[in-house]
Amino acid sequence: MGNSISLARFTHEPIHVLDDYYLAITLLVTVAYQLIGFAIAFTLKFDKLTDFMGGTNFVWLAIMTLAMGGSTNARQIVTSIFIMLWGARLSAFLLFRILKTGKDDRFDDKRDKFFPFLGFWVAQMLWVWVVSLPVTILNSPAVLEATRPYQPKFGHATDVIGVILFAVAFLMEAIADIQKYRFKQGPGKQPGAVCDVGFFKWSRHPNYFGEIMVQVSIYMIAVTPASYGFLSAYPGPYAALYASAVGWILLTTLLLFVSGLNLQERPGAKKRFEKGVGWPQYEKYLHDTSILIPMPPAIWSKLPVIVKRTIGCEWPMYVFDPEKHADKKAVEDRQAEEGDRQGSQSEEPLHQ
Repeated sequence: MGNSISLARFTHEPIHVLDDYYLAITLLVTVAYQLIGFAIAFTLKFDKLTDFMGGTNFVWLAIMTLAMGGSTNARQIVTSIFIMLWGARLSAFLLFRILKTGKDDRFDDKRDKFFPFLGFWVAQMLWVWVVSLPVTILNSPAVLEATRPYQPKFGHATDVIGVILFAVAFLMEAIADIQKYRFKQGPGKQPGAVCDVGFFKWSRHPNYFGEIMVQVSIYMIAVTPASYGFLSAYPGPYAALYASAVGWILLTTLLLFVSGLNLQERPGAKKRFEKGVGWPQYEKYLHDTSILIPMPPAIWSKLPVIVKRTIGCEWPMYVFDPEKHADKKAVEDRQAEEGDRQGSQSEEPLHQ
């Protein structure tokens, strides 16, 4: 076992604040930080701060808990840096995008309403605090003191797989965000254009897949002291590290069922079908391209429907069926309008 452990190192004794897991202090800091952002955004009717405050909150929590814990162990440093990189990249990209677009359509019905707008910021508080839990708990005195004088040496299978997974997922999310933004600024301005560039050839939502895998990778590294039995004599820290899986589970739940796929898949297909612009191309894209897990179209398009609707994550709630979900009156009105337009064009006199 000697090669699998290393001496725990500290710059100072872990600082205890409110509780041994840093749950209360990180929640208080998050609430205060987000309330400051809400006050500015609501007072100035300012959209450009919202996502920036969310992403940077991850950075501050990681810095704070790592500094208070005083650990110089590789696992604490790596996981803290990973979530800081992810939060900083996300907030920088979203700030750049909102500066270019000018406003966020999500807040059109909330911007002037105190409680609905506050509700979004409260949800952001919970998102930041819960998703940060693996790093928060790993950096906490409860875990650090339970792994004294030795802790699992960095380099276990979960560490190696976690680092590789983070690198791939982080790059996928970042590149996919750029690819989609550039598409919308160019070819995407054409009516009915389908974003099938880069990673979007293999997944309809590669940025979401990358974001989920980033958090899974951080959790894999953070849970290593528990998964390799180093905390078996300490039921509190052992259970806390495993329970921090709620972080990536919450993020996945939000992207799949609350603010991601559920708002884009069926509603997006319905809108395209009813408008009748580029629908055949988009229908083919839906058939050929995985909804979430990246894979070559040649593989996805040949999978049985039962596989797509189960482990392929293309669940029935996302699937658009024109017969069941389309607004038939909207389609008829559009077809009638197109017929009138074609009739008027055919009746125009020929110029000599």
